[in-house]
Amino acid sequence: MLDDRAKLLLKALVERYIADGQPVGSRTLSRASGLELSPATIRNVMADLEELGLIASPHTSAGRIPTARGYRLFVDTLLTAKPGLPRDTASSFESQLLPDQPQRVIANAAQLLSNLSSFVGVVTSPRKSAVFHHIEFLRLGDRRVLVIMVSPDGDVQNRLVFTAQDLTQGDLTEASNRLNAHYSGMSLDVVRDRLRTEVDALRGEIAALMSAAVDVGPQGMREQEAVIISGERNLLTIQDFNHDMGSLRRMFDLFEQKTQLMRLLDVSSRAEGVRIYIGGESQMVPVEELSVVSANYEVDGQVVGTLGVIGPTRMAYDRMIEIVDITSRMVSNALSQK
Repeated sequence: MLDDRAKLLLKALVERYIADGQPVGSRTLSRASGLELSPATIRNVMADLEELGLIASPHTSAGRIPTARGYRLFVDTLLTAKPGLPRDTASSFESQLLPDQPQRVIANAAQLLSNLSSFVGVVTSPRKSAVFHHIEFLRLGDRRVLVIMVSPDGDVQNRLVFTAQDLTQGDLTEASNRLNAHYSGMSLDVVRDRLRTEVDALRGEIAALMSAAVDVGPQGMREQEAVIISGERNLLTIQDFNHDMGSLRRMFDLFEQKTQLMRLLDVSSRAEGVRIYIGGESQMVPVEELSVVSANYEVDGQVVGTLGVIGPTRMAYDRMIEIVDITSRMVSNALSQK
C-alpha cells in the first residue's frame, strides 16, 4: 500500500513522462507534484517506488520512468478523467457514420479512432448470427465426413467431422435432407437446441452427425469475422518506437496476422465499459511497449463487436478513454438506426 505522498509523486511522475517522454528526475518531480519536499526526500520515495516495481531507471539517465505495473496502478486508482474532446469535433465525425451503410460505418469508425488518437484504430465487424441456408455431407471414408455449409449470403464453409461409425453416402444424404427440410434459415444456436429434442426417431449415429455439423458451423463463422485496422503507419512517427526496429516488427506482425489481435478483442467483448490492457503485464498484449484501450459497440442493445485504440504505453489514457467511449456510442447509434 502506498501512502498519499507516494501516490501523488507516482501520479506526477507518470503524467510528466506521458507529456514529455523523458525520464523524470527528483527536481522535476518536486515542481510537478507541487509538494514542498526536499530532493533527498523525493529520491527516497522514488527508491521505494522502484523497489515495488512501479518505476524503473533507464541505464543512461538518473531519472525514472513508469513500468507496466506503474501504469496499471495509475490507470486503476490515480487517473482523473477530464473531458477534452470538443463537441463540434465529435459531431463532425458522427456525420460520417451513415446508418444505411454498416460496412462504411465500421471502416470510418476505425479511421475516426486513428485520427482522434494519432495511433492505431481497430474495429471488429459486427458478429452475424450463424445461419445456414443449405448443408451437404460428403463421405470421405474411414469414418470421415466433409460438412459443406452454405450461408444465406452465399458463403461456403467446409469442415471435417469424424463419426463413431462408418456411414454410407445414403445415410449422409438422409441427414442432410432432414436438416435442409426442417431447419434451413434458422440460426445454428436454435437448430442445436431443437436437435436435442427432435431427432429421437433417427439412428444415434445420424443424430450425432447432425449435432456435430451445427457445432462446427459457428466456428467457421467466427473465423470469417473481420477486424478493420487504420493508422498503422502512425506508429512509425512515435519516438518510443522509431529507434527500436524489433518492437516495430513485432507490432506490424500483430496487425498483419490479426489472429492474436482478434483474440484480444474477443476477450474485451466479454467485459463492460472501457477496458485498458497494458503490454508487459500479461500475455494478452504481445508487445511490451503497446497498450490497448477498447470498448464494445451494440446494435439495438445487443453487443455485436469491439473497437479500440492501440498505441504506446506512454499514452494519454484519459483522452484515449474518452475517444473510445464516444466512438463506441456513436457507432452503436448509427448501426441501431432503422
